[in-house]
Amino acid sequence: MFHKRIASFLTGLIILGIITSCHDEEKSKVIPEKELMGKKVVYQVFTRLFGNTNTTNKPWGTIEENGVGKFNDFTEKALKEIKDLGVTHIWYTGVPHHAVINDYTAIGVSNDDPDVVKGRAGSPYAVKDYYNVNPDLAINPANRLEEFKALIDRTHNTGLKLLIDIVPNHVARKYEGKNNPEGVTDFGADDDPSVEYAKNNNFYYVPGENFEVPDWLNDYRVLGGDTNRLVDHKFKESPAKWTGNGARSAKPGFYDWYETVKINYGVRSDGTKDFDVLPDDFASKSHEEHFNFWKDKEVPDSWIKFKDIALYWTEMGVDGFRFDMAEMVPVEFWSYMNSAIKNKNSDAFLLAEVYNPALYREYIFKGKMDYLYDKVELYDSLKHIMQGHGWTDHIYTVQNGLRDIEHNMLHFLENHDEQRIASPDFVGDAQIGKPAMVLSATISTSPTMIYFGQEVGEPGGENAGFGQPTRTSIFDYIGVPHHQRWVNDKKFDGGQLSNEEADLRDFYKRLLNVTIDHKAFMGEWRDIHYFNKERTEGYDHRVYSYLRWKDDEKLLVVINFDRDKSYDVNIKIPKDIVDLWKLTESSYELTDLLYQKKNTLAVDGIANTNISLKSLESVVYKIE
Repeated sequence: MFHKRIASFLTGLIILGIITSCHDEEKSKVIPEKELMGKKVVYQVFTRLFGNTNTTNKPWGTIEENGVGKFNDFTEKALKEIKDLGVTHIWYTGVPHHAVINDYTAIGVSNDDPDVVKGRAGSPYAVKDYYNVNPDLAINPANRLEEFKALIDRTHNTGLKLLIDIVPNHVARKYEGKNNPEGVTDFGADDDPSVEYAKNNNFYYVPGENFEVPDWLNDYRVLGGDTNRLVDHKFKESPAKWTGNGARSAKPGFYDWYETVKINYGVRSDGTKDFDVLPDDFASKSHEEHFNFWKDKEVPDSWIKFKDIALYWTEMGVDGFRFDMAEMVPVEFWSYMNSAIKNKNSDAFLLAEVYNPALYREYIFKGKMDYLYDKVELYDSLKHIMQGHGWTDHIYTVQNGLRDIEHNMLHFLENHDEQRIASPDFVGDAQIGKPAMVLSATISTSPTMIYFGQEVGEPGGENAGFGQPTRTSIFDYIGVPHHQRWVNDKKFDGGQLSNEEADLRDFYKRLLNVTIDHKAFMGEWRDIHYFNKERTEGYDHRVYSYLRWKDDEKLLVVINFDRDKSYDVNIKIPKDIVDLWKLTESSYELTDLLYQKKNTLAVDGIANTNISLKSLESVVYKIE
């Protein structure tokens, strides 16, 4: 499948011309959300897979063969265990009703054509009805929205906040709003399809041409070759619409996002904009000022539709959103929608997928995004280090270059788009990810995100059907083996985990709780890597060290990325930090916040401590 980032750069940005710069019967008592001293931690969970205990794992297996998880699988016990892992927010991925193959005509949902659905279960990013949820996820599909509302209540009662996806760039090829609120018209219902573009058209069209299904490549067979009356290499769409990644042909390619159609935001086909542009000084203005700016402006119809969708879910109790491929939608729309969301819930958590570093500040400051993926800078750097061909020397360059927006750059090592750490195609061993996880979680004030199963070393090795292993499938019904051992027949107690898997989860639990319990991680950062590389014998580019502090809390973090080598090094803290921290005694006790190891910091001008680190070991010392 054509990777999002490549499609984003090669089609979306150029085509749109938006580059501007380099709910239970008995309700339990609500558990108050923990007062955070430290960071926000997001647990991304693929909702369809989380509670599935079926281990058949037949490639292209049906929902009956391979099973599927449900909203009800997120019991109070399951949610409490997630929270106790050190999580503050849970991102339920794949909630809005997207195109599926399973037959739900009995409840008034039309069948989707497998020729324009990826996988047996369908892509969560080909949304079919934004005002309802995926029927696969409900015990009673006709009552699915009420089951999701109950999940919202359970989540909040546990003290967690929740996010869901909104995908403004594209919708399913067969979008049908069966549940639109009164007064809301469907996408495309009022379009003029005789023209390629009109400001208030929701889609772009290829006038005079009918849509053609892509030519399948290699050994690809729809539904793995299973028979289905709709599999005929045909899909009626006349005239054809532009495809989700911006492809303008009536016949998209196999690697295009052919299951989706692109939304028109008032950007003409030549890239010029058919709406008001934000003044330059709005980068420094509040969401209230952005909200007021758009009050009297005429905006394209698609803007209004997606704003209304976001406010619908906000009113229902959703605490925030993860926006798919945000950079392929003009920044002015984000100003319009995000300011409207913040106007309803000023604490809403707004996370966007933006991969072009030249656009980061535009989408944060003008687009009013809270957080962006730190993929291209930190994640890619850490991946190279984990794989053995990157040096820790580069980390300072990354962090220093993002210093003005470091709080806005969400850190992760896994998500549904990226390879699992334990996949042989990544590094093949979840233990190798531990140093990078310490750094990712502690080096800045940004939120941390982990992907369900990451904490037990899930390798993503299942051949689910559409796509290839290394990433846990988002397109098919499948069981997730390591995670299922933690689920333990829905006891959610890790009872089937191996010792190594249980130890890995214990490491994540320790680390994430440290980051939300300690205020220093919301304070200052100082790299001492180069200071030590120049002065400390045996210290090299497979080690990394830095300081974190706020008020009276002072931390020293030292990390060994080497999978084979131990280090015995005398770590030094510069005199200007000694003076700033007012370290006036000759020695101080150090306590490792992860495993409570003790050490001593000696002070004589500079400060220093002898540290022994085993391979892949880290310490987060608090200066007592």
